Amino acid sequence: MKDPIYDVAIVGAGPSGATAAAMLADAGKKVLVIERQQFPRFSIGESLLPQCMTYLQQAGLESLVASNADDSGFQFKNGAAFYHQGQHVNFDFRQKFSEGPGTTFQVKRERFDQLLIQGAEDKGAQVEHGVTLTGIDFSSSEQVVLEAATDTETVEIKTRFVLDASGFGRVLPRLLSLESPSDFPVRQAAFCHVKSDLAGGNFDRNQILITVHPTNPEIWYWLIPFADGTASIGVVGEEKLFARYETPADKLWNMVKEEPYLLEVLGNHQVIRAEQCITGYSANVNRLYGDRFALLGNAGEFLDPVFSSGVTIAMKSSSLAVPLVLKELDGHKQDWENDFSKPLRVGISTFRTFVEGWYDTRFQKVIFYPEQQQQVKEMISSILAGYAWDTKNPYVAESERRLNVLAELCA
Repeated sequence: MKDPIYDVAIVGAGPSGATAAAMLADAGKKVLVIERQQFPRFSIGESLLPQCMTYLQQAGLESLVASNADDSGFQFKNGAAFYHQGQHVNFDFRQKFSEGPGTTFQVKRERFDQLLIQGAEDKGAQVEHGVTLTGIDFSSSEQVVLEAATDTETVEIKTRFVLDASGFGRVLPRLLSLESPSDFPVRQAAFCHVKSDLAGGNFDRNQILITVHPTNPEIWYWLIPFADGTASIGVVGEEKLFARYETPADKLWNMVKEEPYLLEVLGNHQVIRAEQCITGYSANVNRLYGDRFALLGNAGEFLDPVFSSGVTIAMKSSSLAVPLVLKELDGHKQDWENDFSKPLRVGISTFRTFVEGWYDTRFQKVIFYPEQQQQVKEMISSILAGYAWDTKNPYVAESERRLNVLAELCA
């Protein structure tokens, strides 16, 4: 890391960093990925959306994921199931308004992320684990100088461009004072992995299950099955709702006990990855790019886990950023506002509309409306499948107005 000048240095080896590194390496660029953690490592965000498969294909990594799916315990996924007070609603992602893949996988991120970054490394990217970015200097017009620390030394890294794919670490936003407060309430998630055959409750393993709390619609649960007989289960609500419980295990299982249907689906189960919590995960920044840098994925903005949009937004940001980086490296100044920030925020804004509508129950009214019109359902299915940038879909082009009208009709 000490001697060469890299074309691009990427901070973080998660999905956005790996897909960006793969595309840049395919373009013949000298790429360095630095990652603070050693892989494999656990991460949430385990239920992919079909739109992700398009971005994996662009990065030349789709076949790698598909060919390793069985050995890795990745669960085939074709939709999302919702449950509330005896009502079951299913969205089949193959029946959607937008063109593109209608199926994907539910993945254990330690294996999925390792596959992707190994794929980028096989394409020629240099990947260094156990390296933490501690400083950055843009004072030279010729290069950006990164200061990084390993377990044994501090090193200088010279590069022409920097992509921050550090996820919740949000390295550049902290170093460059780009963070701005999220306007979402502070929510907490408690979760774990269990071993269970999930044989109860007429459960379809090919879909993620999202369950609304029986009496408090601001609390919801996820159940994500994997192909190896295990599953991820979690509960999300405002932080104050968990205050009566002390440990992550108490928070998770006392909440689960309030929904008998989930207990029925789980059946006999055993915790195989200990319960834990994350709090205040929603984040925002005042800008997504600057002089010779750009923010990818969760390093820029994270909304909420309810529709599993995090990995999709991360990969979308890479697909938008890499072509601009390549042109900048060739000496052509790019319009990052109009060609990166604004297009990326189209999808983020769409997801935001439906996340806000979920918690204020407008979208829940739509989901559980008993007489759903098929064409409208296919448009909603597209958004749930990750096609939040398809402006031909009226619920993308005018998401707030359309959702309000639909919610009023369903009410």
